[in-house]
Amino acid sequence: MAVSPRKGRTFPVEPLTSAEVAALLRQCSTTAPTGIRNRALITVMYRCGLRVSEALDLRASEVNPANGTVHVLRGKGGKARVVGLDDGGMALLQRWMDKRAQLGYKHGPLFCTLRGTPVSGVYVRNMMKRLGRKAGIEKRVHPHGLRHSHAVEMAAEGIAMNVIQKQLGHHRLSTTDTYLNHIAPADVIAMGRARKPWNPEEL
Repeated sequence: MAVSPRKGRTFPVEPLTSAEVAALLRQCSTTAPTGIRNRALITVMYRCGLRVSEALDLRASEVNPANGTVHVLRGKGGKARVVGLDDGGMALLQRWMDKRAQLGYKHGPLFCTLRGTPVSGVYVRNMMKRLGRKAGIEKRVHPHGLRHSHAVEMAAEGIAMNVIQKQLGHHRLSTTDTYLNHIAPADVIAMGRARKPWNPEEL
């Protein structure tokens, strides 16, 4: 269960599917600057597994399109790490970087407002909720859910646990193991799927 830090409430962890994330992106304008920015922001959180605070702390100089890397200098606990971003995700991010440069912003946060000021975490959470409703997604849509989705997809692709640990920026491997088992306990799911089919009509 995920815990709301403000109200102490718990929510079931429901990772979004790739189709649901695509549905979110389709709700963002492909021409308006804010839509281009929001598409890039969602993509970075989803495809890099970044915390919302890490994404909002990024600077343009910390993205290397040629190498396909994002340098997270201000991770949790002050720890830095380098993560990879696939070509498709980098293309969406590059489009925002180009638009940002056209708007005349060379310094400050990568994901900025049209005035060049930082985008707030509250804005991102509200934006994702709104996009989720517009996309008709019944799950709770929030920034950390994209990180959950990223972790689950990597595990499903057979990526080694220690690599997932580094991508997510977990200090201990046990944290990553707990994180994944909390979301999608692969061994339990596999056991349930492998059981003899149950047909009540045959009882």
